[in-house]
Amino acid sequence: RHQTFTSLLMPSFSFIRSHGGFVVAGSIYGSCMQGPAGTTGRDGNPGANGIPGTPGIPGRDGLKGEKGECISEIFEEPWRPNYKQCAWNSLNYGIDLGKVADCTFTKLRSDSALRVLFSGSLRLKCKSACCQRWYFTFNGAECTGPLPIESIIYLDQGSPELNSTINIHRTSSVEGLCEGVKAGLVDVAVWVGTCADYPRGDASTGWNSVSRIIIEELPK
Repeated sequence: RHQTFTSLLMPSFSFIRSHGGFVVAGSIYGSCMQGPAGTTGRDGNPGANGIPGTPGIPGRDGLKGEKGECISEIFEEPWRPNYKQCAWNSLNYGIDLGKVADCTFTKLRSDSALRVLFSGSLRLKCKSACCQRWYFTFNGAECTGPLPIESIIYLDQGSPELNSTINIHRTSSVEGLCEGVKAGLVDVAVWVGTCADYPRGDASTGWNSVSRIIIEELPK
């Protein structure tokens, strides 16, 4: 008596029992349904760096560049203020021709300019037309860079009776810039003199008040 057993696995085999055991009589290939896809696995660890490659062949030399310009840098010291003031109380100088006052100044650079100022009372009186001139000198010479530094007072003739009583003292100033003065000690002075083509009168400088000379060195 024979019994036949069929397995559900792929492949499946048919077996025939005999008295001596099981004998494979043949095989039958069956089919099974495919299950759902599994989840995606994680990325693997990065691999080790590869062996460095051999150096490449050196490139050709580039074209020759244009010749550059040489620039020399000059570092100058920062500008430092340099000024001086000379003052007099009640100078009361009544000369008509000559030096009124002076002030010695140390100029640090030859390429700088000097700013000068005289402030004080000035007066001129006369019975006929007259003119007086107050001006600066530098080491005895008037400024030539660019022009003299001066101030004038002129009185017209008028009537002899009125002119004989005019005696007005007014605070005035003489101021300007002078270039071209060399470095070193500079004697800065204020003088009084006559105007061109006019007679002199009776001049007075610094009456009953403070007079001052201010000198300042400035960069050009």
